[in-house]
Amino acid sequence: MPVRCPRVAVLLAAYNGMQWIEEQLASILGQSSVDVTVYISIDPSDDGTEDWCAEYAAQRSDVVVLPGAGGFGGASRNFFRLIRDVDFGSYDFIAFADQDDIWHKDKLQRATAAIRNLQVDAYSSNVTAFWPDGKTHVLHKAQPQVAWDFLFEAAGPGCTYVLSKKLADFLKGSMLASWQQLQGVSLHDWYCYAFARSHGYRWYIDPIPSMDYRQHECNQFGANKGLSPLIARYKTIHSGWWLNQVQLIVRLVGKEADPFVGSWLLLRRCQLIRLSFSAWQCRRRVRDKVFFFFICWATALIPNKAE
Repeated sequence: MPVRCPRVAVLLAAYNGMQWIEEQLASILGQSSVDVTVYISIDPSDDGTEDWCAEYAAQRSDVVVLPGAGGFGGASRNFFRLIRDVDFGSYDFIAFADQDDIWHKDKLQRATAAIRNLQVDAYSSNVTAFWPDGKTHVLHKAQPQVAWDFLFEAAGPGCTYVLSKKLADFLKGSMLASWQQLQGVSLHDWYCYAFARSHGYRWYIDPIPSMDYRQHECNQFGANKGLSPLIARYKTIHSGWWLNQVQLIVRLVGKEADPFVGSWLLLRRCQLIRLSFSAWQCRRRVRDKVFFFFICWATALIPNKAE
C-alpha cells in the first residue's frame, strides 16, 4: 500500500501582489512529498491581483480563492480571516504563506517531518532574506527558546509557520471566542506563537532556512538588519505600540494571572525596571536581550510624547 503524503492547507494572504504571486504559488505548488491545497484571501487590490487569482484558481483544483470579505487593513486580520474560514477537517497540517516569497522545494516536507519526528506541535525556521540588487542575508531566529520569549516576540517570520491540525483547531476555537479583541493584534505570527507556547504546545525553530524572504518597499515588516531598523524599532516601542501589543496578547492567551506576568503587566515605571532584570528570559537572541534591558529602562525613564 502506498504511503499517503501529508495533506497541508496553505493559507496565503494577498494584497497588490501581482509582481510576485505567480512565482510564489509555483514554489508552493511544487513542494515535494506533500499534498498541498492553497487558500487565498485577498485584501481589495488595485493591481489586478483578484482577477488573476480567480482565473488561476479556475484552472486548478488545488487553489481556492475565498470570497471577498471587505478590507482588512493589514496582513494580520487577513490571516485571522483565513484561519476562521478555511475548513481544516481533511488536512494534517496548516501552513501560512506570504505572497512575495520563494519557498524551497522541501520546505513543507522538512516541516511536517520535524513535527512528526520531534513530536512537536508547530514549526518555523530561519529564512534567507534577499534584495532586488542580489544581496542576501540569513536571518537567524533559531536561538534556544526561553521561558517568556513568546510574550515579547514571534518564532520568526510567520510565512515559515506550519501547525499541526490539533494546534490549528484549538487556535481557531480560541480565536472565535475572542474575535473582536483579536482584531487589535497587529502581528498574527507573534499571537500564534504566544498562543501555542502559553497553552503548553511544543514549537521547533529550524536553523536551516526554508525559503527566500523577499525584501522590497511594500513589506509590512521585513528583515530587521542594520542600524536603521534598530532605530525604527526603538521609536515604535517608545510610541507605546509594542507594549500595548504585549498587554493585549497576554490577555488573549490567558497569562495575566501568572505571578511573573502580573508583576509587570500594568507597565508602571517600577514594574518596567523590574522586568528589565528578566531580559534573559524574555528574548532569544543575545542582542535582543540587551536591547530589551535598555528599552525597559528607557521606557520607564523617558516620557512618551504621546502621553
